[in-house]
Amino acid sequence: MKTLKSIKFAVITVLALLMTSCLTVEKKEYSFELTGDNSGKMTIRYINILSSMDDGNDVTAADFQELLDKYINGEQIVQDFPGATNLKKRLYEDNGQLCGEITLDFTELSAARLYQYDKKSPVMMCISAAFDSETYINSNGSYGNDYMPVVFWPSGTKRLEVTTTVTTPDETTMSLIDAYRTWKSQQ
Repeated sequence: MKTLKSIKFAVITVLALLMTSCLTVEKKEYSFELTGDNSGKMTIRYINILSSMDDGNDVTAADFQELLDKYINGEQIVQDFPGATNLKKRLYEDNGQLCGEITLDFTELSAARLYQYDKKSPVMMCISAAFDSETYINSNGSYGNDYMPVVFWPSGTKRLEVTTTVTTPDETTMSLIDAYRTWKSQQ
């Protein structure tokens, strides 16, 4: 009976730690280079990776560990983009901010979360189907509107670019740059 209580306590503690973590990012820049009918290369740049405080508590250490375990060393990106190949991930510092980048190849537009009804139709990306409640900022395509949050590129376009925003930094967010610098110095 005591063992069961200990297990329950451990599970609740782990769940509480996981649920308090709030890893986020200021902006995301998507770049697609179409190299074939349905194939190409996608790059996503994560600009200013942040931690949102949990009830005023600094959880940057836990969030940075989640970033490493789930995204950099883990399989989250593979799960987010099934069918993608040649996946590369990296973290880096740019202008005093922690940034991340993933690149991958795809043989089907759907593996890059793009859609085209037929060869004459525009290539489309639905912003509202993105992972982080993203908001459209700009692109080299045509944006529908807030009721139709889709970016359209004319058929035959080879380079597709979109920038979105996820979180506006404020007093409740903290940069993960110091955690990154500490981690990088230990590598």
